[in-house]
Amino acid sequence: MSPTGGLKLFDGLYTGLENVLDLRRAQHAVGASNLANANTPGYLAKEVPFDALLLEVMDLPIGGESVSPEARVMETMSEVAAPEASLDGNSVNAETEATRLMENRVMYEAVAGGLSRRLAMLRFAASDGKM
Repeated sequence: MSPTGGLKLFDGLYTGLENVLDLRRAQHAVGASNLANANTPGYLAKEVPFDALLLEVMDLPIGGESVSPEARVMETMSEVAAPEASLDGNSVNAETEATRLMENRVMYEAVAGGLSRRLAMLRFAASDGKM
């Protein structure tokens, strides 16, 4: 029930899923940037504590403080030191980044698909079962 006594059309799950999608999008941008700079001498790969951020976003109270996932990604991003064996000082591991991007894409699509199905159910209910 909403504060006005009526039913709420969108519950906190929508905000949570929106935040997860925003985090996934930001994670993708970081990985894509790392991969794009795989051959840039001296470039230090960036990494984000994605699991910790995801828990943080999911623990926010419904209707409570909003969070900007992109801002949190920027605040928590760190650089990966280049291994001693790196001749050019670059710390990007292309295989790791490609794997991370693929995993992130699959997870993004799963969340987006679930959200899409949930919205389709609302659309179906709103149309009184007529599509």
